[in-house]
This record gives sequence, C-alpha cells and structure tokens, in this order.
Amino acid sequence: MTDPGPLMLLDTASLYFRAFYGVPDSVRAPDGTPVNAVRGLLDMIARLVDDHRPSRLVACWDDDWRPEFRVAAIPSYKAHRVATEVPGTTGVEDVPEALVPQVPLIAEVLAAFGIARVGAPGYEADDVIGTLVAREEERSDVGRSQVDVVTGDRDLFQLVDDEAGVRVLYTVRGITNLEVIDDARLAERYAVGSGGAYADMAVLRGDPSDGLPGVPGIGEKTAATLIHRYGSLAGVLAARDAGDPGLTATQRRRLQESAAYLDVAPLVVQVASDAPVGEVDDALPATPADPETLVALAERWGLASSVRRVVDALAAAA
Repeated sequence: MTDPGPLMLLDTASLYFRAFYGVPDSVRAPDGTPVNAVRGLLDMIARLVDDHRPSRLVACWDDDWRPEFRVAAIPSYKAHRVATEVPGTTGVEDVPEALVPQVPLIAEVLAAFGIARVGAPGYEADDVIGTLVAREEERSDVGRSQVDVVTGDRDLFQLVDDEAGVRVLYTVRGITNLEVIDDARLAERYAVGSGGAYADMAVLRGDPSDGLPGVPGIGEKTAATLIHRYGSLAGVLAARDAGDPGLTATQRRRLQESAAYLDVAPLVVQVASDAPVGEVDDALPATPADPETLVALAERWGLASSVRRVVDALAAAA
C-alpha cells in the first residue's frame, strides 16, 4: 500500500466565522443575500491548497456545537453562546443573522466540488479532527503522512505531535500568514513540551470563551510551570494530594477547592479520538464532482471568481 499523502483537516466553522467577520458584508449575491462567509471560505481553501498542496482534504463539521456529554460535565460550557433554549437539546447557538443562510450554502458548494465534509452525531468538529488524527497516527503499514489542522481555535493545539507529523496551521494572522504550531512553538509560546501538556495546562488555566472556569488564581504561566514541574495534570493532582512542598499553600488550597472541576474538566477539554466517524473519501478532487451544480451555484450566488480560484488550485495540485 502506498503513502496516501499529506492530509489537511479544516475546522470549518472556525474558518467560516473568520471569513464572515473578515470579508465585508457588502459582498452579496445578485439578489442581495450576503455571501461574504462563503466567498471568504472558498478563497481560504484555494490559498491553502495552493500553498500547502495536500493530497487529502476534509472539511470537518460541527454536527453538535455543544455536545451533551460536555454540558453534563460542566454546565457552563459555551452557555454564554446559547441564543435559544430548546427542550431536549443543549440550545441553539447564537449565530449572526446574516451568517445563518450561508452555512447550508457552504455545504452545497463543498459537495459540488467533491470536498469531503464530515461530522459526527453528538460531537463537535474538534472531535472529528481528533478522531481523524488518531486514525492517521495508527497507520503503520504505510507510514505516517503529514497532517495539517487548520483552525483559529487554540483548543486544537493539544493535537500537535512532531513525532506523529501533526501540526496546527493557526489563522490568528489570517490565511496568508498562518502561524505554524509545532512542538517547538508550543515550548516557545506556552512553555509546554507537547500537545498533551498543552491540554493539561488548558484544564488548569480554563477558557472564558468556552465557559471553562479553570482553577482560580492559576493563570497560563503558573499552569505551564506546574505541568512542567510535575509532568502532567495527573502529576499535579498527585502532588496536591501528597502535600508536595513544590506547591505553595495557596496553590494547594486552590487545587483542593477546585477538585470537582478538575475531576471532569479533562473530559470537556480533551478532544475525542473515537467519535463515530465513518469511512471518509478524503482524496483531494482534481476536478469538481458535480460541475453543473457548481456552475449553477456560482451564477446564482455570485461566487464565480472564488469558485474559479478553487478549481484552479485543485487542478494545480493534482
């Protein structure tokens, strides 16, 4: 069996939200409907394919933006983003009105191109990415290919693993100037030596943007110092329970007071590696799978220039 080639995994919602806010809403279809997120995402895909030439590409999707298993563990998880309470669910996400109709259009356009779009019931795109990364890491018969995770979400830094060939292309500076997050960059920027250590640090630090409180009084630098000193979150908690003198009295007290949070937070912070993702045809298409539909969508929604850029990028990468 031959090496299937480099794999690129898109945190799609992260990218189309960035496109929505980065491209003026004056970018509209002939009927006046905003298409700035669609246009921006397509331009991102074209640039990513041109610059990085993946052999495989998957647009990973949020089938559930706020999974029940995470909310059950920490009810505040993304609670501030709930726009509407819906019985039997964890609520409807607060999404800008002008973005709402663009999301299904993005799905249509990706399908017409033949770009794999993959979600998993009850899981976020992060979990789909984590599961596909785990599958790549399990490959032993053909070796391991480079895996690039494209996201604007630091949560996915936990997947970084030089040995396994997994890095994050972080969009903090935009698609034209991606920040490459590898083991060395994690050590330089966060003083942690691996993706797993980053996840442990994130548990201690918390993340207000996701409604995760963290341990009060333990910020990013202190969290990284503790993870470095004790090797892992489990090591920090063992030191707490043993009364290790490397912890100050205040740190030990705060860790003890946060015991309930620390018992469940790893389940929330760590991306799943076993989400129910079926077999994925992740091959980068050389030509659109449904050119007629793609032409119709481009004409109706005023996407011709962006569609052409993606078509050209796919052909050049073939």
